[in-house]
Amino acid sequence: MAVDEDRKIPTTPEVLAPATTDLITLGRRIRWFRTGRELTLDALGAQVGTTASLLSLIENGKREPRLSLLQALAGALDVTVTDLLADEPPSRRAALEIELDRAQRGPLFATLGLPSVKASQKLPMPVLENLVGLHGELARRASEAIATPEEARRANTELRLERQSRNNYIPELEDLAEEMTRRAGYRVGALTHRTVARMAEQLGFTLLHVDDLPHSTRTVTDLRNGRIYLPPASIPGSHGLRSLGLQAIAHRVLGHQRPTSYAHFLRQRVEITYFAACCLMPQSAAVEFLEQRKKEKDLAVEDFRDAFGVSHEAASQRFTNLATSRLGIPVHFMRVGDDGALYRGYANDGLPFPADVTGAIEGQLVCRRWAAREAFARRDRATESYQYTDTPAGTFWCSTQTGTTTTGEFSITVGVPFASAKWFRGRETTARRASTCPDEACCRRPQAQLARRWEEVAWPSARMHQHVLSALPSGSFPGVDASEVYAFLEKHAPTPGAE
Repeated sequence: MAVDEDRKIPTTPEVLAPATTDLITLGRRIRWFRTGRELTLDALGAQVGTTASLLSLIENGKREPRLSLLQALAGALDVTVTDLLADEPPSRRAALEIELDRAQRGPLFATLGLPSVKASQKLPMPVLENLVGLHGELARRASEAIATPEEARRANTELRLERQSRNNYIPELEDLAEEMTRRAGYRVGALTHRTVARMAEQLGFTLLHVDDLPHSTRTVTDLRNGRIYLPPASIPGSHGLRSLGLQAIAHRVLGHQRPTSYAHFLRQRVEITYFAACCLMPQSAAVEFLEQRKKEKDLAVEDFRDAFGVSHEAASQRFTNLATSRLGIPVHFMRVGDDGALYRGYANDGLPFPADVTGAIEGQLVCRRWAAREAFARRDRATESYQYTDTPAGTFWCSTQTGTTTTGEFSITVGVPFASAKWFRGRETTARRASTCPDEACCRRPQAQLARRWEEVAWPSARMHQHVLSALPSGSFPGVDASEVYAFLEKHAPTPGAE
């Protein structure tokens, strides 16, 4: 056998068993043939010229045998090397032992901090079966807790259709928010930061602003010490901090438990967001404001936004809660990126959103003729823009406001069927477009002349949204780094007797 003298490493091919060999299965097959011939490790070791301790490591899948040793073992056991290297376990017990061994070597078992159980011949079969079954159930539950893109889209679709079926209106949350804001002193107008703090105090919590929140969190609640940690105000007076505080309060008010799946987590997020919106724009005051504007045929999201001191998107989504159930107006809402992708959407007015085969709308491209995309071409974006759009499902009137984030531009659209446009400011607009989507001839299919010129010589590289491809991390709360959170709480916990 040739040897590299510099490194003292054998260079002959196949000195070790083939790289694709499953060492655990190989070890169990060697053990099965050995015990079938009533050989001890010492006796087999003496026959093949090695130690019992090395054979034990090989049988437990912890050491890869050299090919020469493998050939010697096959000869001593009166089998072929192929018999030893076969893929299937030699018996049901061996299969269970292999499964237990693999489970205890995996990352999930490592997170439990438990000692491993040796899958020896002395382990009773019922105990072995029980352990393997428990590990399988742990793996199944861990897998459910990880939200794949497909699972996230399915959960989003289910929630959107559920909201649509109830006109995006949850009366029990409306009543709860109304009661709590009134008890904290709210009467009219924008909900103040002080009122939010009083709502927290009534539940036994203090709101604290810190600049070192864990990166994976929006807020952190210390249930032991009655504290809710929020980020500092980046824009004094903005509604963001009020909303975050209210969402943290909502978890306690609604009795939320640790989510058991991503769908469960997403439902909780919908509920706390709805509750926060109900508090920022309480139903009684919001409906009174909107009904008066409807009576005057002067409904406008921008006025609703300014009256309650919230963002345009928050006011638009809150309008969808009340428009149908309280004003009798069917409505749709969209948030669309400057690339035309639909980020969020709701409709109970018949507007057909683009969707994939599963019914999910997130990431789908909306028609270039729709107001949500036409608005990006406007020079004056300080106020809402208005447009009528003729579609195969009918004519819709839309009000659109654009904005900008660090990741690009976006538009927020609230629209209604033609018959309901009479209640809104901007109904007199002459801007009108025609859309025949999903017919590709509408805005997807290139002009024939350009296609002939470039089809065979163009090679664009698509920009991918990486977050769409990755699974959400598992854990007690999807996407949250628990170690970072616990270290944060330890740092900020009050010293006993200091308060």
